Amino acid sequence: MRVLVLEDDPDLGPVVAARLRGEGFAVDLARTLAEADLKLSVNRYDCVVADRSVPDGDSLTLLAEHRRTGSALPFLLLTALDTVSDRVAGFEHGADDYLVKPFAFAELVVRVRALCRRERPARLPVLRAGDLEVDLPRRRVSRAGVLLSLSAKEFSVLEVLMLRAGEVVTRTELIERCWDEAAEPMSNVVDVLIGQLRRRLGPPDPIGTVRGVGYRLGEADPNPAAGART
Repeated sequence: MRVLVLEDDPDLGPVVAARLRGEGFAVDLARTLAEADLKLSVNRYDCVVADRSVPDGDSLTLLAEHRRTGSALPFLLLTALDTVSDRVAGFEHGADDYLVKPFAFAELVVRVRALCRRERPARLPVLRAGDLEVDLPRRRVSRAGVLLSLSAKEFSVLEVLMLRAGEVVTRTELIERCWDEAAEPMSNVVDVLIGQLRRRLGPPDPIGTVRGVGYRLGEADPNPAAGART
């Protein structure tokens, strides 16, 4: 899940981004409306967390512009403006949620995760493919009934593969969904992560390699000797 954080505070912005990354989100940080608007135009996000007051204006203007275009991208307003009229204005402009500063990071994470899921088509909270099971609400992964321990990034990649089980997911798609803009598209971060995930899941390998393209969950590599495995 990829999140855009619009926050101009030089201390709070990086902390919010770091805490969300620690929970498995890919996070891009913007400090102005113009920067946020540019990122929104070139990247696909699951949620926006926006401070109301930034150097070049009120994020309500950015929110209103996106709603006028028909965008349903979830927006969470994160602000010190805490009067009833402030909150009403936020919702009237199309905000999906409103969290007042100071806030608890645990609450922010829960709210962001809920908004990211709202953007996706309705689905069962538990995903299954063969003997592999992913419990999304509890963020638990098991195989053949055995609970597995995955890192936040491994869980994120596995979730995307499970949602597209049986389909080819390209390396570019995985980077766009699970990494932020700091990731180098031409690097081998995806292949390395897939290798780690394969070791976590154990044999038989449920992730098939479509050479030169990406990966498919639910189909083992038909010829693993043909090339190096990650």
